[in-house]
Amino acid sequence: MRTRRLTAVLVAVAALVAGCGYAPTPLPAPPTPSAMSGGSTAAPSQAPQCDDALQSYAPQGAVPAPGRMPSGSTMKTIQDRGRLVAGVSADTYLFASRNPLSGRIEGFDIDLVDAVAAAIFGTAKGHVQLRVITAADRLPLLESGEVDVVVRTMTITCDRWTRIAFSGEYYRAGQKLLVKEGSDVTGLADLAGVRVCAPSGTSSLSTLRARAPQAVAVPAANHTGCLALFQQGEVDAITGDDTVLAGLAAQDPYATVVGDAFTAEPYGIGVNADRVDLVRFVNGVLETRRTDGSWTADYDRWLADTLGPAPKPPVLRYGRTR
Repeated sequence: MRTRRLTAVLVAVAALVAGCGYAPTPLPAPPTPSAMSGGSTAAPSQAPQCDDALQSYAPQGAVPAPGRMPSGSTMKTIQDRGRLVAGVSADTYLFASRNPLSGRIEGFDIDLVDAVAAAIFGTAKGHVQLRVITAADRLPLLESGEVDVVVRTMTITCDRWTRIAFSGEYYRAGQKLLVKEGSDVTGLADLAGVRVCAPSGTSSLSTLRARAPQAVAVPAANHTGCLALFQQGEVDAITGDDTVLAGLAAQDPYATVVGDAFTAEPYGIGVNADRVDLVRFVNGVLETRRTDGSWTADYDRWLADTLGPAPKPPVLRYGRTR
């Protein structure tokens, strides 16, 4: 745990340095949309249905053996290229952040990228190109075909289904509270008069005000600003997605995440809307990880220390036809 907290501090320092003019080495030119023409490139003739945002495309049979992707498929195009191009974060601690000691981006989301690559190539080593992107980049880069997948704590919504496709749900996040160890606060009902920080302009802040009007809402520029106020004793709690709070708690030995989630934020892997075969393939990989223990092992590795024992992996829902 001490090593993880030291790494978290170094990650924060690295992020500050990156914000002071550091320019990463440019990535190789991404594939053009035409290079991804594996069997499902025709534009949908109708807008995607969205009676259920979590409903995705079912796998068709067993996942093909690594190195033997079906001719004409998107996976075969990726196999022939020699690498899976994935849009990821580099500063979401525990999900996808750059380890300043090794220089590698690592976390729960990165393990998912590696699993998809390994299913195509037999191993992820040497076959993954991580493209660090912002949240605003996610949909445009998928639409243009510049990345094959986006694995970046992205919530599945009907609105996003109008532009891209999603895998089934791979993680259920939700808004929770972070407090000092030993605090009497265990949920929304305990927030009367409690100073709670959330970033300005976020749904976390508006949800706090709507669901716990008895709390004293304290805005900050971002979650890092909230953590500074929390450590200075100027607020009593922080609220946000449990995935974010887990990263904050890992950086503060006296902080803990408490209570049940009071919103639902289902994360999915984003894929270009025309690559339905790749969505089905990814769902096959996710199903394997659900049943062989890989999902739980990754949760235990990255999240259990701050979020507690692993829940059951999300059950993927199917039935989408367009």
